[in-house]
Amino acid sequence: MQETARKLLNKESMARLKKLEVEYPDKQSVVLSVLHVIYDQFGYLDKEAVEEAAGLMSIPKVYFEEAATFYTMFPLEPRGKYLIQVCQNICCTLMGAEELIDYLKEKLNIDMGETSKDKMFSLVVVECLGACGGAPMLQINDLYYEYLTRAKVDEILENLRNS
Repeated sequence: MQETARKLLNKESMARLKKLEVEYPDKQSVVLSVLHVIYDQFGYLDKEAVEEAAGLMSIPKVYFEEAATFYTMFPLEPRGKYLIQVCQNICCTLMGAEELIDYLKEKLNIDMGETSKDKMFSLVVVECLGACGGAPMLQINDLYYEYLTRAKVDEILENLRNS
């Protein structure tokens, strides 16, 4: 790993990057794992942290930028504590995704792409989360919630607010 002045990445992230460098001898293969390290520290992909990591790993930052804009799991802007991704593919739409989206917007008092005033929830739609059998469904951070109803959404949001 190239030594540069550390700016944004904390000690834990730096240690993880050093470990990744050993695990991935082909430099370009480490890109997604490095993005996960940055996301884990910041909750989104801070542009300066990405640039710092690219320098440390001696990989052109364009590789990180390409991956970051391709994968929806990496927000490019700060988000709420809980990122709610509502599937709007055909199965979910047929099973009530539009109504689910409207209900979440009303319940959280935000529109798509926005974050609640308390910084708890961000709301986005995604094309497919690969859980058609459980439609309508959504993903909150790393967890899937399927067969959703208004009552289930209320329970989920209440549990998250109290956690």
